[in-house]
Amino acid sequence: MGKGKGYGKTILIGDQFVLEEVPAIVSAISYETETTAERLATGEGWILEDNRIEVPGYKNKKEEQQVQSIDKVLEVMNIDVKKNPIKITVGGNLLAGSGVGASAASCVSLARALNEEFQLGYSMEEINRVAWQGEFPYHGVASGVDNTASTYGGLLLFYLKHNEQHFEKIKTPKPFEIVLANSGITANTALLDEFSERQKKEDPSLFASRMQTIRDQGQEMKKALEAGDLKTVGQIMTTNHQLLREMEYSHEILDKMCEQALERGAWGAKVTGGGRGGYMISLTPGEELQGKIASAFEKEGYKVIKATIGG
Repeated sequence: MGKGKGYGKTILIGDQFVLEEVPAIVSAISYETETTAERLATGEGWILEDNRIEVPGYKNKKEEQQVQSIDKVLEVMNIDVKKNPIKITVGGNLLAGSGVGASAASCVSLARALNEEFQLGYSMEEINRVAWQGEFPYHGVASGVDNTASTYGGLLLFYLKHNEQHFEKIKTPKPFEIVLANSGITANTALLDEFSERQKKEDPSLFASRMQTIRDQGQEMKKALEAGDLKTVGQIMTTNHQLLREMEYSHEILDKMCEQALERGAWGAKVTGGGRGGYMISLTPGEELQGKIASAFEKEGYKVIKATIGG
């Protein structure tokens, strides 16, 4: 039996526009998807047991994409399940929901489990490449940001240049706390690329101006993170959310959640992930503030992730 893990992730800025060559600041979080791959003595093909905790309805809505993703990973890794039937079991403590890298964590953990079971000797870079291709059924064209964070971990600046993927580690003076809360809305990530294309065609100059604004915000945030200036990081997050709201990448529930987080003392708040559903992220330095905001969201029935990132 082969075993593999993949981190969840959250994106502080640049979420939706990596394919426009806008850099993203992304962090892995300590919650993981765990997958096992076990060869079966009889039969052919693969069977799946998905034991992940979920936002209600998420796994059902993503079922077709998940099947296509598993098939793609097997194809890329040249594993013939007619000759080598397998059982795939998925679990772990990462909530299956939009905006926290659930699909990427599944792809990374599956690639690692298959690599171990079939003794393929893949490098971390090769695992990342397989997971990226496994992401396509979920995202249409996947940028690679989610699977890179899931594979390598840490706080990263990720960007595309001439369609090539690049990333670098971001060091902060010390780790800091965040709270992720799920809106309960499952977004269709694959349709978001079409949404961007439509905005670009309707008003190219406005779209280009907004992309430059987000690039500038990202560079400013990177400097603030490296300096440990979390007040500035939070201000950029909140300002960026307003722009995403104007571009209709948010959702009325996410807008309300961001406002509530700020009212309760968060240093910044914004939608995270593809948008139009899924998670919001709030900057909550210190365990006391993190606990206060997390418990308030939990009392209102939202699924919450408390994480510490950076360092």
